[in-house]
Amino acid sequence: MPNLPRRRPLNFLVALFCAGLIGFALYMQTRDSLSPCPLCVLQRIAFMALGAVSLLAFLHGPRGWGRRLYAVLAGLFAAAGAGVAGWHVYLQHLPPDQVPSCGPGLNYLVENFPPGDALRMVFMGSGEYARVHWGFLGLSLPEWTLIWFVLLGGLALWNNLRRA
Repeated sequence: MPNLPRRRPLNFLVALFCAGLIGFALYMQTRDSLSPCPLCVLQRIAFMALGAVSLLAFLHGPRGWGRRLYAVLAGLFAAAGAGVAGWHVYLQHLPPDQVPSCGPGLNYLVENFPPGDALRMVFMGSGEYARVHWGFLGLSLPEWTLIWFVLLGGLALWNNLRRA
């Protein structure tokens, strides 16, 4: 059997990639003066949570049930992020006549509505979510985000669930 990479460095790699993706998002935000939409903010939070869990797994180096706990947490955060990114991609691919009208920003929603209502309004969609502001190799930022959630979440799950 080939020597597989050790768990701790791979957990650190996932955390490092998550930090790099957040850094890239902040760079794009400041360079292009783009305010993130509420769905983008939720995706950033999911990347931060996935990165934090992976960093804790790296620092802790758990065995047994601890590895499984980190795998489940990483999988949940990656799945949540992928779900939000998938919804964002769906909104971007709606025909123009089906795109919802623009709504208020996340700060307004959080300050003026209970959390459940604010979250529901975020997922109802808004015209701003459907605009593609950036692309690379024919894919929009939410499409790349979805890919990264699948790759990093899959790596975190595999890494923490595999046998020694």
